[in-house]
Amino acid sequence: MGANTYLVERERSILENAVVGIAGAGGLGSNCAMHLVRAGVKKFVIADFDVVSESNLNRQFFFRDQLGRKKVDALAENLRRIEPKLELDMRDVKLSTENIAWTFSGCSVIVEAFDSAEAKAMLLHAVLPLEKPVVAASGLAGWGRSAQITQRRIGKDLILIGDTTSDIRSGLAPVSPRVGIAATMQANAVVALLLGEEL
Repeated sequence: MGANTYLVERERSILENAVVGIAGAGGLGSNCAMHLVRAGVKKFVIADFDVVSESNLNRQFFFRDQLGRKKVDALAENLRRIEPKLELDMRDVKLSTENIAWTFSGCSVIVEAFDSAEAKAMLLHAVLPLEKPVVAASGLAGWGRSAQITQRRIGKDLILIGDTTSDIRSGLAPVSPRVGIAATMQANAVVALLLGEEL
């Protein structure tokens, strides 16, 4: 029994026809994409220029036999193991102020899944003028303190997930449970936005 079995036809149609953009295919992006596929989303634009490394395996939706492969290629393979009938526009590109708005211009909603604060700020500056919903994350390193990972709306088009303080540079390691909580909350917010139920 597939995930779509639990949805009514209107919900299935909305999720299957929406295009979700994901900026980054690491701990947030790969896991968020996985949850969205399981929820019934079938069309994605996912951009990342990195390769799968040993240090990624503690929290990202990749496997040991994919080490050294481009993340966009490995992620496409993994997502298609869940649902073969996906429309995946996987872009092996380093996102920048010059290409990020164009990359996600055809998307219904955009997920910010970068590691660095600078890249997060760059994305928001570039895509918020597109007047599309953006689901971003900030503050998810370490472990425990699950209740501190919250969701808040900032302005008309931005939803922010995280505790906004626990970044990797503060000496806290990125560990699977808290990264996973944030990625799951991002996916949950995307589904709710698409179905018109988000706060």
